[in-house]
Amino acid sequence: MKLVKSLLLGSAAGLTVVAGAHAADLPIKKAVPVEYVRVCSTHGAGFFYIPGTDTCLRVSGRARFQATYLQAYARSGDLTGYQGLGRLNLDARTSTAYGTLRAFVRMDLSYGTGPFLASGTARLAGTGFPALGVDTFGRVTNGVNLDKAFIQFAGFTAGRAASFFDFYAHDLEFIGSSLGSDTSSTNLLAYTATFGQGFSATLSMEDPLLRKTPIYGSANGGATFTPFQVFQPGAGNFTPVLGTNAFGQPVIADYDVVQRIRMPDFVGALRYDAAWGSAQLSAAVHEINAANASQVRSFAGFSTVGAVAPRPTTEYGWAIQGGLKLNTPFIAPGDLLYLQGSYGEGATRYTGYNMWLGGYTNFSSLATGTTFGTSLVDAVVDPLSGKLDLSKSWTVSAAYLHYWTPEWRSAVFGSYGEMSYGKSSRANLGFVNQLGGFTTGPLPSPFAPGFAFTNQLRDTNQIVAGASLIWSPVRDLDIGLEGNYARLALQSGRVIDQNKAPGIGGAQVVNVVNGVPVVAGGGVLPTTSATDTFQIRMRVQRDF
Repeated sequence: MKLVKSLLLGSAAGLTVVAGAHAADLPIKKAVPVEYVRVCSTHGAGFFYIPGTDTCLRVSGRARFQATYLQAYARSGDLTGYQGLGRLNLDARTSTAYGTLRAFVRMDLSYGTGPFLASGTARLAGTGFPALGVDTFGRVTNGVNLDKAFIQFAGFTAGRAASFFDFYAHDLEFIGSSLGSDTSSTNLLAYTATFGQGFSATLSMEDPLLRKTPIYGSANGGATFTPFQVFQPGAGNFTPVLGTNAFGQPVIADYDVVQRIRMPDFVGALRYDAAWGSAQLSAAVHEINAANASQVRSFAGFSTVGAVAPRPTTEYGWAIQGGLKLNTPFIAPGDLLYLQGSYGEGATRYTGYNMWLGGYTNFSSLATGTTFGTSLVDAVVDPLSGKLDLSKSWTVSAAYLHYWTPEWRSAVFGSYGEMSYGKSSRANLGFVNQLGGFTTGPLPSPFAPGFAFTNQLRDTNQIVAGASLIWSPVRDLDIGLEGNYARLALQSGRVIDQNKAPGIGGAQVVNVVNGVPVVAGGGVLPTTSATDTFQIRMRVQRDF
């Protein structure tokens, strides 16, 4: 037994020596050094170096809940709306010999229900998608928006960014309500020259589609058209133009007035920034065009052989804007005042006259069930001359932010604007519509008794005003309320009250007695010259 035990112990010792020798011969695998995230102080707070690069990145975002109450009218539907919003920002910057190379991306995701928050403007602009189920269509919007995605380098800005035309852009409001230009995101290529002492100048080529408001179209196969057909080529958004056939007899040509994208909008801005605030003067020009005739129709049985009609010629809308921002720390730290004014022809989205009413539509009202709405178009085709008659609009606005304490602040804002159309083109449209058989259209003959009471292409003015109170108990957390009032009024005359006589237009009026329109059977129609509405909004917002 002793002999066996000795042999086993010797064998074990031998194996240990051999194993140790083999272990010593194996290569040792060393752990890769960990590269810790380093703070980047070159570009401000919140940046860190992306490991393995010399690029600094800042990640930020927002979470928001918002609720809205909308004033009720006899024909209105939902009274309240709710919205949840998520935002993610990525800001990457690299120092180069030519200055900072920057790339910025912002993504917004939202889900809203009810009036206003289920935005028709967002759907028309391609950033909102409606639910399709029973009792949800038109009342629910799931929003997906690439709000920003641009590169800045050596004075150039390329990508999706805020328009260089804009200045105030509703910085002090929960949702842009006051009149004034605010295209928060558009596709552009711009160059900014910095002259020192706070002066700079920018020339920008910008996406024209996001600034287009329709050309007025009066018929769709003999009936009125809807706002959602405005930007669909060939969808039947026609306007009639009077022409002649080969024998000199009158015929009617229907022109498709859906605008095409042929050239960018050109924007220029001069800006001054100083410790006391900022000032900016900006201007823009954009093309307004119409397509060829879609069809030619006989008038009074005349032949359409060799038909010739004046084709609407291209026109150029334009706008100018001046803005001033004043810091007023002598009242309270953080206080500031904005003043802004604009004027344009064929440039409704540059003056921002349709900011409350909604963009990308030919006609709108303050809210569902209000007493009347108004046309919102950049141009009208005069059917006798074939020329584009540009609309005219102007707006002025002011906004003031005041800190009562570091935790409590308020904003008050107000705006006024006017919009007008050519009188002759409006009358000629009614005349040619009647000749073309569009007797049920929105513009009856100017000789018809109801022509004076139609709400199409009427000169109007708007007042929008509001105020907010916001509590920030901790940094980057806002809890607040905002109230808004809006009023739309005719510059002169009256229209049929759509709240009391829904669906009745000027074509149904057969007589006017003592200045009051009358329908067949002797019924008297109610009329109005102004309408108003108000909203109350609540917001809880956390930025990080």
